[in-house]
Parts: sequence; structure tokens; C-alpha cells
Amino acid sequence: MNLMRTKPIEQAIADADEPGRTLKRSLSTWDLMIMGIAVAVGAGIFSVGAKAAAHNAGPAVTVSFVLAAITCALAIMCYAEFATAIPVTGSAYVFTYATMGELLAWIIGWNLILELLMAGSVIAKYWGVYLSDFLKAVNVDLPAELHVGPLTVYWGPLIVVAVFTTVLVLGTKLSARVNNVFTMIKIAIVIFVIVVGFFYVKAQNYTPFVPASQPAAFGGSSWAEQPFLSFLSGANPAVYGFTGVISGAALVFFAFIGFDVVATSAEEVKNPAKTLPRGIFAGLAVVTVLYILVTLAVTGMVSYSDLAKAEDPSLATAFQLVGADWAVVVISLGSLIGLTTVIMVLLMGLARVTMAMSRDGLLPRVLSKTSAKRSTPARLQILCGVLVAVLAGFTPVELLSEMINIGTLSAFVMVSVGILVLRRKRPDLRPAFRVPFGPVIPVASALLCVYLMFNLATLTWVFFAGWLLVGLAIYFAYGARHSRLGQQQSLAAEVPAAVR
Repeated sequence: MNLMRTKPIEQAIADADEPGRTLKRSLSTWDLMIMGIAVAVGAGIFSVGAKAAAHNAGPAVTVSFVLAAITCALAIMCYAEFATAIPVTGSAYVFTYATMGELLAWIIGWNLILELLMAGSVIAKYWGVYLSDFLKAVNVDLPAELHVGPLTVYWGPLIVVAVFTTVLVLGTKLSARVNNVFTMIKIAIVIFVIVVGFFYVKAQNYTPFVPASQPAAFGGSSWAEQPFLSFLSGANPAVYGFTGVISGAALVFFAFIGFDVVATSAEEVKNPAKTLPRGIFAGLAVVTVLYILVTLAVTGMVSYSDLAKAEDPSLATAFQLVGADWAVVVISLGSLIGLTTVIMVLLMGLARVTMAMSRDGLLPRVLSKTSAKRSTPARLQILCGVLVAVLAGFTPVELLSEMINIGTLSAFVMVSVGILVLRRKRPDLRPAFRVPFGPVIPVASALLCVYLMFNLATLTWVFFAGWLLVGLAIYFAYGARHSRLGQQQSLAAEVPAAVR
């Protein structure tokens, strides 16, 4: 069994035209830009910066966001080069298959499923919570969960996942139009909140910009909650200071997940050579500016130490502390609308990655069939919707939210390294976009992503190892034996033997 067999780029492109398993090219640069903004700007824009400021970096959380954005930008450059060279669905999975072999491709595909499944489920769960909060803010008391005998049912996720699974089944272009409308509304809300927030900013709240480092308090399960790097080195975990800025960057990196999801739509993009790079980078630029402005507002409105006293610090906390309670309604509405588009894009990305793996035979081939009328993987999209709805509606999936970051970062590492391999193996390729400065940016991207991975909690690594073991078991039990590439190579080897 050749675990390092690579799939030729020409074959990957040809497989995208297989009858009954093709996707329709209908997305423009604008659609891609909005898709990136839609998946990155969710409720997290109102909370993740405040949490990182309160518990990790203080006002220097702005630097954390810049570091996370730079790391994401470096990796996205590698994605853009790959996507213009291999404009098919599957993102990092397809890129790894073409450069570093089937086993590593399976691992990355499996990690992408982890990222998208967990992200979709966690965010759908929070959507239900934010819906309940918004209704409460307008004096409609409807709890986020219902109790049916011994079973706790979170009804909100079931509704939102069902609605957007239906929209995605009806067609990618329709989904893009719905996404565009919701995204423009939430951008308007975010800008409104930022502008109002700056009226309450006081310069003294930015001092000290980088608070002095101090020991972190993790309670009884210190080994599980402390950064993995601290656990390995035996160093005492700390918050604030330089360490806090870095751990803050690892935390807020969650804000930038989703740009790899945009790359999964390569097969549905018109003129991918130009559209993909422009759409991805424009979306990343808008998202970075919005997050930086929000963090400047929240850390300027109130002291980070006051935020740290709150049980669940957010932008709403800052407005409450300055006496602007009315803003909670606006923020709740913005969070609700923000999460809506995130869920839709993640559901689409999950189906597209799974479709690519299914088309290669590593998962059951029946999953990659598309509808004749709309060219969408309807049955697979429905299956993905059911899985996300079950996890979000019936389990405490939010406890595994950090798994999203580690799944994304592992994919970023492989894509960054893959660019170096691609250029060595296929110097004849001339993709429309090439990462500048030779190997410098791909190497820097890989190292930064690895460093951020090691700053995630130790318990996250434990769960990640378990996920990988399950994935390897599935690969050796099914994927390796049903791989189309493996079957083609075996057949090619048998023919000369028969001739002899």
C-alpha cells in the first residue's frame, strides 16, 4: 500500500468534470469577498476581542489581532496560489493530495471536517442563545432550551440549520444572494456600534497598553487549561505581557477562520485565476479593519481590568459599564444576524470538503453525486445539516470550541509547506497568483501557525489526538481500500504484468 501516492493536478481538474459530480461556476469576486466577511464576522466580533483583552492581552489585544491577521494573510497567500493552480473544490485536502500524498491529504481533510463540523455546530448553538437573548431584550421571554423528559433540546439551532440547509440545496447562487443581504446588514450594525462606542472612549483606558505579566490562574485542572507549550516546557503559565499578547493571538485566530472555507468554493467561481485572489484578500482586509476598530472601541470605553471582572466579557459589557444599556439590543441583533451567515457558509464548506474526499473514493462515492438541475450535492448537504443540527441541538458541543482553531491551523501548516513541495515538483506550473519572496512567506506561515497551535490549551491537543486516531482508523478500514487513485495505480501495475 503506497500511502504517499499523490494525485496529479491534471487528474484532479479532470475529476471535477465527472458527469453527475460537477459544480456550477456562478460566484463572482464580490460573492467571494462577502463570503469571507460573512464567515469571519459573526457574534465573535462583539465578544472574542473583549475576552482576549480581559483575560490575555489588555489593550494590546489590538496587536494580538494584527498578529493573527498577519498569520492568516500569509497562509491565505499560499491558499490563493494553490487555488489558482488547482481550481477545484476541497481546499487544503486537494492541495495536500497533489503534493504530499494520500495519507496526509486524508488527515488534512479529516481535520477540515473537524473544523467545519465543530464550527457549524458551536455557532448554531450560540445562534439559539443569541436569539433567546435578543427576544429577552425586547421583552419576549423564551428560553434557549426546552426539556423533553430527560432530554434537553436547543430549538434555535434546529431551525436555523434546517433553513440554510434548504437554501444551499436550492443552489449556490441563491445562497450567495441571501448571504450578501445578511452580510451587508451586519456590517452596517457593526459600523454603527463602533461609531457609537468611540464617543465613550477615554485615553487613560489604553494605559498600560501592555499590562505587566502575571501568573495565570487555571484552577484545579491547570494541566488541561494551560497552553500546550507551557505544559511541555514546564514554564509557569502567564497572562498579559508578551505571553498574553501571543496567547491572545491564538485565541482571536478564531475570528479569522473561514477564509480557508472560501477556497473550497474554487470549483464554483467564475474565472478563478483572477476572482479567487481578489475576493479572498479583499474580504480579509475588511475583516481585519473591523476587528481592530471594535477592539480599540471596547478597550477604550472601559479598563481591561473592569472587563476581567465580568463573568462573560463582551462589547455589550463595555456599553453596560458606561451606562448605555440600550446598545445591548443592537448588539444582540447584530450577533444574531452575524451568526446567521456564518452558519450558512460553514455548512457549504463542510459539504464541499466531504464531496471532494468522496469523489476520490476515500469516503463513500455516493456522497459526491450532485443534482442534475441545480448542480449541488443535495443529499450530502442534507446529511451535513442533520449532523450539525444534532450536535448543536442535543449536545454541549460548545465545550469543544477550541477544536475549531487547531483543525484550521493544522490545515494552514500543510498548505504552507505544500507550496514549497508544489514548486519543486511542478516548476512548469504558472498559477495566476504566486506567493512573493520565494520560500520566505510559506516557511514563515507554517512556523507561525505551529506556534499558535502550541499556544492552545493542552486539553485541546488531547481531544485532537483522539480525533486523529479515529480518522486513521477510518482511513485504513475504508479509505485506503476504496481510493480511486490506489485502484487506478493497481490496475496500471497489473496490465504490464499480464503482458509479460
